[in-house]
Amino acid sequence: MYREPTSECSSGCTTTSAEVASGEAANDTRRLPRWLKREVPKGNFNHLTQGLLDELKLETVCDNAKCPNRMECYSQRTATFMILGNVCTRPCGFCAVARGRTQQVESDEPARLAEASLRLGLKHVVITSVTRDDLPDGGAEHFYQCVLAVREKTGAAVEVLTPDFLHNDAAISRVVESRPEVFNHNTETVPRLYRKVRGPKSDYRWTLHLLRKIKELDPSIKTKSGLMLGLGETTDELFEVLADLRRAGCDLLTLGQYLMPSAVSADNYLPVVRYVPPEEFEFLGRAARQMGFADVASGPFVRSSYHARDMAAATIEVPLPSIISESA
Repeated sequence: MYREPTSECSSGCTTTSAEVASGEAANDTRRLPRWLKREVPKGNFNHLTQGLLDELKLETVCDNAKCPNRMECYSQRTATFMILGNVCTRPCGFCAVARGRTQQVESDEPARLAEASLRLGLKHVVITSVTRDDLPDGGAEHFYQCVLAVREKTGAAVEVLTPDFLHNDAAISRVVESRPEVFNHNTETVPRLYRKVRGPKSDYRWTLHLLRKIKELDPSIKTKSGLMLGLGETTDELFEVLADLRRAGCDLLTLGQYLMPSAVSADNYLPVVRYVPPEEFEFLGRAARQMGFADVASGPFVRSSYHARDMAAATIEVPLPSIISESA
């Protein structure tokens, strides 16, 4: 039995080569290539995970963003928790998460999140959120409380995947104060496509600033970012972004294929320009490691939190003492 995959919000995945930039389509994007078909994992743990999430009234990016790895992760009793509701304030053209009127922040969510992490036996907990431009701090205090609650209840390592907290250094600082083991913020795409992909409020320069700021405040925190491939970027543009990320001190990288969230409402989402073959992902992953990233996950189904615990264990071997420079 095969399941047709869809995309994920806030997850990393993008690239096309120069042939796409010149208008030569490498694949017919109306049909999925063979490497984007996979078997649905068997077993009952996916039902156990879903049942626990329902019981504790918790959201996951796995469900809300229609992640193609959801069944695999749930079957292994893990998930990427999504806090601050399930409605986003940004109109990103790649994302399946609902947009509109946001929900009130739930003060007991950190405790419920910690309870779920304990009962699932998680050793590495990934926490993300919708973008909350309606909140003065973008939800930074809630991130802080969630990290502390999970750590106190479980002793697990914590990875946060945050929105950009646009032009709010205090919000970045507050999340850093919780000392997550990994601080992830996705770049998503190349500068030329930034506003088209991420919406008019997003700023490529601020993304780099955020990653630099984390290292400035606490160099012990591993930073992470990801891109979606297949939106129309060129290989040269991609490598320029990877160089920028390394100059910003980014330690960990994810690269994966952009997939339209829904073929039924295709007009609401960005089209897939190209399906990147697995061998190209392998090449990009090797090249990124040679650039100094401590670990890289690169493949069609890779998303931001894919095998996150294994990536977090990577040893940082290539320090960049000049990463704090804003001119990088």
